[in-house]
Amino acid sequence: MGFIADSLTRIQPSATIAISTKAMELKAAGRDIIGLSAGEPDFDTPDNIKEAAIKAIRDGRTKYTPVDGVPELKQAICAKFERDNGLKYEPSQVSVGTGGKQVLFNALLATLNPGDEVIVPAPYWVSYPDIVLLGGGKPVFVATTLDNGFKLQADALEAAITPKTKWLVFNSPSNPSGAAYSHAELKALTDVLMRHPHVWVLTDDMYEHLVYDDFKFVTPAQVEPALLERTLTMNGVSKAYAMTGWRIGYAAGPVVLINAMRKLQSQSTSNPSSISQWAAVEALNGPQDFIASNNEKFKERRDLVVSMLNQATGLSCPTPEGAFYVYPSCESLIGKTSTSGQLIKNDEDFVTALLAEEGVAAVHGAAFGLEPFFRVSYATSNEALEDACGRIQRFCNSLK
Repeated sequence: MGFIADSLTRIQPSATIAISTKAMELKAAGRDIIGLSAGEPDFDTPDNIKEAAIKAIRDGRTKYTPVDGVPELKQAICAKFERDNGLKYEPSQVSVGTGGKQVLFNALLATLNPGDEVIVPAPYWVSYPDIVLLGGGKPVFVATTLDNGFKLQADALEAAITPKTKWLVFNSPSNPSGAAYSHAELKALTDVLMRHPHVWVLTDDMYEHLVYDDFKFVTPAQVEPALLERTLTMNGVSKAYAMTGWRIGYAAGPVVLINAMRKLQSQSTSNPSSISQWAAVEALNGPQDFIASNNEKFKERRDLVVSMLNQATGLSCPTPEGAFYVYPSCESLIGKTSTSGQLIKNDEDFVTALLAEEGVAAVHGAAFGLEPFFRVSYATSNEALEDACGRIQRFCNSLK
């Protein structure tokens, strides 16, 4: 019997954080590294949001707040859901946590019993399965394909549901693939869920505002209002408002679930930072016009990266609808050898050799549950992306 809890043997450290850390270490050691592994906008938090935080400090709003958010923030969240998604929630149905990750963690730990199954479409954000495992549940992976644009198909969802299924975790636009579901694509899935009233839906809408080419974002409870009573609609200010370090995520759902999440949070972290909460009030209530101009830049970067990666020998890169990631296939390069003699047996070998030989940090597809792919984040400057994609082309061309 070791000193460390057995439950920790069920989980892995975050692969995306590990690779970003490795890239930073190499950079600190003097290597010329371009990091394309972090899921973080390079834009600064807008000034009006910063000013709201400074005002909160000056006004002495630096004390404990209610466990899961100040009333003003809950009101702003209710207004956001009605304005953007046509969803009506009361403040009693809203939970605010220290980032979206805590909200997901609270929801799953507050509801899972041993043996409960959680359907997780792959590729998935690295933390979903580990949070399920920590909660004593069992992740049930449903692979998607490049041909289907990495989107969960209705028949595959139907086949994965068993009497033990408690949740479907649903992320659109997706991290890592950038895939986003249209109204029709989502309706096919909600029709399946309507046939299985014991399955709840945990939506991760963190990239809601980062969509391109006139794509119209919809969330499951909006497409099928009858699902509202068993859906937790999760979102946050990290990505659209460039507030990753402020750590504010939120969700709305049935009161019984929100109360359970609050109970858990009251015995773990208590309230999120009071100052970050007031900044988030301004983010949600204040001007939203900068989102569209940021998206123009993101779209330009996406198009640049997709074009350059598709020109690299052996890579196939689809054009995603949203987020700031691409998820190219490196299948044609498996079995080749790099100039330093590294045999590329899988996508992890591919990204390891790419970092070692060309100084480009990306994340291997196995970390997201679908091989042989890799994730590139294009949330950095056009110059850095052009340089990085040029290096990736050179690396792919050099494989023998």
